[in-house]
Amino acid sequence: MRSAKITRKTAETDISVEINLDGTGKYDNQTGVGFFDHMLDQLSRHALIDMTIRAKGDYHIDDHHTVEDTGIALGQALTQALGDKRGLRRYGECHLPMDDAQVRCALDLSGRPFLVWNVDMPTAKIGTFDTELVREFFQALSTHGGITLHIDQLHGFNSHHIAEAAFKAVARALRVALETDPRTADAIPSTKGAL
Repeated sequence: MRSAKITRKTAETDISVEINLDGTGKYDNQTGVGFFDHMLDQLSRHALIDMTIRAKGDYHIDDHHTVEDTGIALGQALTQALGDKRGLRRYGECHLPMDDAQVRCALDLSGRPFLVWNVDMPTAKIGTFDTELVREFFQALSTHGGITLHIDQLHGFNSHHIAEAAFKAVARALRVALETDPRTADAIPSTKGAL
């Protein structure tokens, strides 16, 4: 089974992440940051990754460390669960509409982290959540998951819709990239022979 469990404990956060890449999108995410939990639920459901996350952070400062460190731990869990990446489709893409917002994601599970972020949310907050933390999460996920990740906002004026469209677009692209290609189920998806 392509599954992993990661625990990460620092002076700022205490996080555990458990995932199953061959799941049905069951989730139980509790980070102490309500909007972020909602986004993680979307990521799980639309990527069909079973996901259980527990996080405690230094909320008295802000939510930054909790969100970023969850991205780090989730990226590490993805890397562990993928192993040598044998049989992967590797690439995924999605154009995701949500009301006024449309976000495009293209990604490559290449082992070479790189984030392209062309998203401009019009407000600094969604409720009490700092919108700049959406980028911080995806930067951490890309870096520690070894993902080349391009996220582009095509339309949108509502920050909640833009953020949610970004999470769902990444999820749907991940779902495609994580699938096993039946034509090359025993092969590494690279001419180099390793990823």
